[in-house]
Amino acid sequence: MATSTTYGARDHARAQEGARAEAMPVVPASDWPDPPPEAARLVWAETVAGGNYTHRVLARGTEIRLTDLRGDACAHLLLHHADRPWERLNVADTVKVQWNAYLGEGVLLLSDQGRVLASVVADTSGRHDALCGTSTLVRNTERYGDGTPHSSSPAGRELFKLAAAKNGLEPRDLPPSLSFFQGVRVREDGTLDFTGSAGPGAAVTLRTEQDVTVLIANVPHPADPRPEYVSTPLEVVAWRARPTGPGDPLWDASPEGRRAFLNTAEFLAARGTA
Repeated sequence: MATSTTYGARDHARAQEGARAEAMPVVPASDWPDPPPEAARLVWAETVAGGNYTHRVLARGTEIRLTDLRGDACAHLLLHHADRPWERLNVADTVKVQWNAYLGEGVLLLSDQGRVLASVVADTSGRHDALCGTSTLVRNTERYGDGTPHSSSPAGRELFKLAAAKNGLEPRDLPPSLSFFQGVRVREDGTLDFTGSAGPGAAVTLRTEQDVTVLIANVPHPADPRPEYVSTPLEVVAWRARPTGPGDPLWDASPEGRRAFLNTAEFLAARGTA
């Protein structure tokens, strides 16, 4: 189809309606070709290419399933309260309050206000990281020759800046992030051991406990020793569910977690949104 005229270009563009690429969002999400049992309540369905990013504002009580489709995705994650972006994921508090440096099922993702932004409700990977953060422009330029967001080796922080800008956030609003699907463990001598991926098909499900802005950069882990920039597609599927409440085993799993949930409940009640 000729595109040398405005009419031809318009017709060519309209002819693409309904076409599917390997990595793209699906709108409406209910058209996702491989829906989970919760398909009737899908609110987000997208495949994020390696070296790319995505973002979404999600209501409290949404569950998000991240899937490493081919075994080399690495989902670097940031969370901000949707209405109060100065309340955001605090990795240091997430680790120290729960006496646990390793992410997995049952871990709460805490803000710097002692409240729960999201909880990990399922995990088939076990290969995650709360210690290293994401990659930077300087480091990627040293390793791969470039780290700018539109290069073939974009840095995670540069992609976070783009995602943040689309939600009214600035670079100063970007704290250290968490990473899913590429693991790190601490050796006895304090050095880090990169444990890599659990393989294709590993998945993590998060539940939002407040209204949040989700930022995700799918880029290689900064501790990945491979000289090549290796990053494969990440699947993101989200559906409406229910937030954690009293009586849920997760609510009472630990004294620290219970206090964080109580802090969250008090805050929501005061705002009339509980």
